[in-house]
Amino acid sequence: MSEERNSETAAVVRLALPKGRMQEEVLRLLADAGIRLTFDRRGYRPTLSLPGFEAKLLKPQNIVEMLHMGSRDLGFAGADWVAEKRAELVELLDTGLDPVRIVAAAGTDFLVDGRPPARPFVIATEYERLTRAWLEARGYDARIVRSYGATEVFPPEDADMIVDNTATGATLKANGLVIFDELMRSSTRLYAHAAALEDPARRDVIEHFVLLLRSVLSARERVMLEVNVAAADLERVVEILPCMREPTIAPLHHEAGFAVKAAVPRRDLPQLIRAIKERGGSDIVVVELAQIVP
Repeated sequence: MSEERNSETAAVVRLALPKGRMQEEVLRLLADAGIRLTFDRRGYRPTLSLPGFEAKLLKPQNIVEMLHMGSRDLGFAGADWVAEKRAELVELLDTGLDPVRIVAAAGTDFLVDGRPPARPFVIATEYERLTRAWLEARGYDARIVRSYGATEVFPPEDADMIVDNTATGATLKANGLVIFDELMRSSTRLYAHAAALEDPARRDVIEHFVLLLRSVLSARERVMLEVNVAAADLERVVEILPCMREPTIAPLHHEAGFAVKAAVPRRDLPQLIRAIKERGGSDIVVVELAQIVP
């Protein structure tokens, strides 16, 4: 009976990890979560230190397809390619890594009052489905030319405009293009095939994996702030701390006041330090966090 139970719970989750541009950030996220990878000689089938996974490196576009087919249970991919391929996946976690915008861009000589002219034109893009939906929604008459990278070099000789992804817009600007519309925003996200979540054993492994990653992402958004404060100023300081729940408060030696600790949003730190000092706080220490598990 015990052997039967063990075989039922020994789930293996087929994980797809990205190759290429988003690989470095994903592997760093895993490392920060304490998940180590050991690569085989060819470097395509790493072994995770976290049990319950069989991993494989694939291009992000292929990850979307394999997840949609069900040959992979779990994988990292850009939201833009999930939308482009109309894949039926379950989004588990937005890592916020590699944020990009899918935009429409053209040279200023092509645009009329910031819009394409009221005539047929040519668009170069890797995102054919997203572009067709955008054309239909805007009522434009255009022919799509499929690009395979370096889309920004098509105008003006080989296309009138492009639909492409951009992080800063610098490459588009360097090629004489201006952004005049936005189709969507994307980032690296963790997706699952629905059937993997319907299996209790695999779902348990996946949920633990998500918990570990989310703990790192939460920690990256916060720092541990420690401050000493006199008893008379304690409540004035505590009331402005943006804590997760309640701060940790401990008495100082010789009843010299209190030590207050709280995990606060990193973005609030500059204003928060000023406010704490104004309310009597002193000896402020800020410490980096590795993980936050609720």
